[in-house]
Amino acid sequence: MNDHRGRVLVLAGRENVRSEVLESLGHHFELEVHQDMESAFNALRQGMFAAVFAEVGDFLPLERAMFDRQVAIVLNTIGEGVCIVDDTGVLVWANDKMRSFPPAVYERVKATCLSAQSIFARQTDPAADNARVRSKKFGFQVGESRYFEMIVSPVVDEHSHTQQVVAVVWDASTGRRLQQKIDAIDAAGSELVRLEAESIGKLDFTARLQLLEEKIIRYTSDLMHFDHFCVRVVDQRNNKLEPVMSVGLPDEAMNVDLYGEPEGNGISGYVAATGRSYICHDVEKDSRYVPALEHAKSSLTVPLRLHDKVIGIFNVESTSPGAFTEDDRQFAEIFGRYVAIALNILNLMVVERVAAHGRVAEDVGREVAAPVNDIVADAKSLIDQYIGDDTLRERLERIVEHAESIREAVKECGETPRTVVDADKIERKNDPLIANKRVLVADDEPKIRQTIADVLAKLGARVRMAEDGAAARAAIDQEPFDLV
Repeated sequence: MNDHRGRVLVLAGRENVRSEVLESLGHHFELEVHQDMESAFNALRQGMFAAVFAEVGDFLPLERAMFDRQVAIVLNTIGEGVCIVDDTGVLVWANDKMRSFPPAVYERVKATCLSAQSIFARQTDPAADNARVRSKKFGFQVGESRYFEMIVSPVVDEHSHTQQVVAVVWDASTGRRLQQKIDAIDAAGSELVRLEAESIGKLDFTARLQLLEEKIIRYTSDLMHFDHFCVRVVDQRNNKLEPVMSVGLPDEAMNVDLYGEPEGNGISGYVAATGRSYICHDVEKDSRYVPALEHAKSSLTVPLRLHDKVIGIFNVESTSPGAFTEDDRQFAEIFGRYVAIALNILNLMVVERVAAHGRVAEDVGREVAAPVNDIVADAKSLIDQYIGDDTLRERLERIVEHAESIREAVKECGETPRTVVDADKIERKNDPLIANKRVLVADDEPKIRQTIADVLAKLGARVRMAEDGAAARAAIDQEPFDLV
């Protein structure tokens, strides 16, 4: 029966409580008797009691001690550091969380509280009715990686004087790092869409796409540490997801036909159709996953949005399971918006140039058609007349071939890409040994220099020209070349 009795704290006080009272209470409760106030306070701090038995004059101090104990429990339970600093900068009280911070944080908090008191003192007007000083928020960095924030509030007496300040302190390092990374991605995205006319005006469509691809690869790797990814764009003509760039993924994966459909087209098709990002934590357990990266364990796919319309997808692969978090998803979505804008800018440039390019090609074709036809007809007539002269016949046949090549060249000029997707298809027809190689063409004859540059550019090379040896040496000093 004694195990079920409540505990009662008895403060006997200066005059001993009558023994008969204690004896009567002892029949019903488990008593803990203390002769002085300090001993009773310590007991209240260390244990729980069902009731307190004390003289009337001693009850109020005991009640306050019980309240203080409950307040201390609450303040020690919350996740922020709480402290009280007086007007001399002395730390009067601190909860357990505050005491767990490094000494450097401890000192910064005290110094900040003292500075805040000076601010509060200047803002307080004792003569004003209901004088009130608002709380202040501060932030400070400790070391290279930790950042703390705190709110300081004044404790004002009846004369509107700030006697103490109460500070609430928390470690804001994670949020700070998250915001810094978002700001960095935002800045990179702004740089991504800066496709100035003077820097790309002389580039063809494929070279412009390559320039954009270089920026995307650099920012994706440096900022988000994604090393295996691809960008697919929706071909509006057939809803097919056409790959326009990829890094670290095999060609076989890029050749898989995917469409913007929620079922049967992998995670990429699902994201393109629904506009919802998708984190695949384990590719072996996800039926939607279509193999891409060899030994892939997880993936992240986000839509490329332009004015609430999905124009493509951004897919990232990893060889580690569960490699992507909600933060990664947020970063990829932010960056993906800029990728969509940049691709749209390229599309607009393509559309703008296609009309003019097509008209020029038609005009040139019309102008050269008649002379070229006459050359071919006359050459063939002469071939028939000089049957016995093989040397002359060979020369005439070469004339016919060159005339036919002029026709084809004019025709090809009119066949320009109409979208980024078309430009990428042309780029994928380039010579694999030459494509994307940096080539310096140096010659003092402009026609020879331009002819060689045009041939290499059609094979996918990135060509730079130099008119003499000095210009060539200067170019080599500025950037590396695969071939000169």
